[in-house]
Amino acid sequence: MDSVAQSHSDAALSVAFVRFGPGARTAWHSHSVAQTLYVTEGEGRIQTRGGAPVAIRAGDVVVASANEWHWHGAAGDHFMTHLAVSEGEVSWGEQVSESEYRVAAD
Repeated sequence: MDSVAQSHSDAALSVAFVRFGPGARTAWHSHSVAQTLYVTEGEGRIQTRGGAPVAIRAGDVVVASANEWHWHGAAGDHFMTHLAVSEGEVSWGEQVSESEYRVAAD
């Protein structure tokens, strides 16, 4: 992960360029305002808690709404890179289990 920018005010904002190897993913997490992902290369997955996994590919823009628990990462056999614009404080949860990820990777 490479930090690209931080807020220049009291607002909690960050921009990061994040690279995932095949099968790598974040833990479950949420942001108090929102998070926007712009996929720059490869193929990945994003899933909100209780929702179905969604395939994401280069050029896709996805938004995780405020306080929405989610995870994102690379597909099982692909690299994936995205630009993450994160607003608000982040809350981290448990790791995505292998069984949760296998469902998403299929």
